[in-house]
Amino acid sequence: MGRKKRKPFLLKEILITDTAFKGKSVAKYDGNVIFINGGVPGDLCDITVYKKKRKYWEARIEKIINYSEKRDKPKCEHFGVCGGCKWQNMNYKSQLQFKQKEVQNNLIKIGGINLKKINTIIGSKDQYYYRNKMEFTFSNKRWLNQEEIKSKKEIKNKNSLGFHIPGMFDKVLDLNTCHLQRDPSNKIRLSVKKFAEEHNLTFFDLKEQKGLLRNLLIRTASTNDLMVLVQFYEDNQISINLVLEHIKSSFPSITSLLYTINQKANNTIYDQQIICYHGKHYITEKIDSLQFKIGAKTFFQTNTNQTNILYQKTKELAKIKKNDIVYDLYTGTGTIAQYIANEAKKVIGIDSVEEGILAAKENAKINNIKNCLFYTGDMKEIFSDEFIEINGKPDIIITDPPRDGMHKKVVQQILRIQSKRIVYVSCNSATQSRDLSLLKEQYKVINIQPIDMFPQTHHVENILVLEHTIK
Repeated sequence: MGRKKRKPFLLKEILITDTAFKGKSVAKYDGNVIFINGGVPGDLCDITVYKKKRKYWEARIEKIINYSEKRDKPKCEHFGVCGGCKWQNMNYKSQLQFKQKEVQNNLIKIGGINLKKINTIIGSKDQYYYRNKMEFTFSNKRWLNQEEIKSKKEIKNKNSLGFHIPGMFDKVLDLNTCHLQRDPSNKIRLSVKKFAEEHNLTFFDLKEQKGLLRNLLIRTASTNDLMVLVQFYEDNQISINLVLEHIKSSFPSITSLLYTINQKANNTIYDQQIICYHGKHYITEKIDSLQFKIGAKTFFQTNTNQTNILYQKTKELAKIKKNDIVYDLYTGTGTIAQYIANEAKKVIGIDSVEEGILAAKENAKINNIKNCLFYTGDMKEIFSDEFIEINGKPDIIITDPPRDGMHKKVVQQILRIQSKRIVYVSCNSATQSRDLSLLKEQYKVINIQPIDMFPQTHHVENILVLEHTIK
């Protein structure tokens, strides 16, 4: 016989005391840790525990008895259903405090360091409309709210254009207004959806793998360049042209109108051919005096204003001298490498995405930077003794890996090289701290600078500066 399923049960007057992973809140009861969605530290609640595991319980809020002083009124009508901005119900000052605390806790508990000082987190000037890139999904399986479900009426139109419901990848929330990207983002999305429905164009069915319209990407730039990429599933050129011509004529401010026909099981575009329907293949972004071409597949930090600050701090904390050789690991499109180039003798950028490296080389020419060299390859393979012998031993290493952190082989190579300084930029302080636990045998932490790149979410960027201790 299988294990007997426990029934949900109610707990009254439970105080939420902290935040946790993925934007959840935390309470305790009788020595048990409880993770709760939608709570704010300081809330006093009645909760229903619906899942009991060995190390923790999971619960939902049934009633808030006393509201926390840290609470704020959510700006978005979709808050609580959309999984994007889980902290809109918390005031921004408190968001920053809990983000700083998360970085601090990870460095102590996972990194295993005796933390003496951490710089105050740098907040974002804009708490809304700060994103320069958004992706929306077309679906014929719209998420239905509780009123629609209870009504038991037949709902004929289930088309949606918005975000996937957390944990339900085949269900998409139909967005009215999103407060993360400035207009004309909302206007374009709503206009495309309305036009598609008026012309009986089919929305994508994930399970059946059919339908014309699949995905919509919108990128904005501080230069006022505007990119729109429509991802189609069905190869119907008449219908494709119909949609694209509508977008082109309705939004003349678009400088790059692109499309792709993607018939894979997933909607990633990195292995797809991108076709330019109107304008340029790219938009141009500026960071200080530097210009960067941003293509549809190009990685670029999504909060442009905070990116300026992130790069300024990275350069400042790296303390680069004119004769220094700097390695920029996981360089992406070489933005950090080029930003610090005038401080160094030579900068070596490495990344696994060929298109990003090609863009880095092109941008270096545009910016008249001649002391940057860029290489494509799997980091754990290309970052070898032979590579270092050819390009020179780095005096300083700047590393900005993906959320998963650095591969163990990369960390081991860094330890062998024994560069005088490492500047570790991370969007995940947990994996950053894990890597630190290996690096600390030779390096000491001399500076910690959290930066908030994503207001209204639990995500936080952190710069860690390490200096070599073994002579």
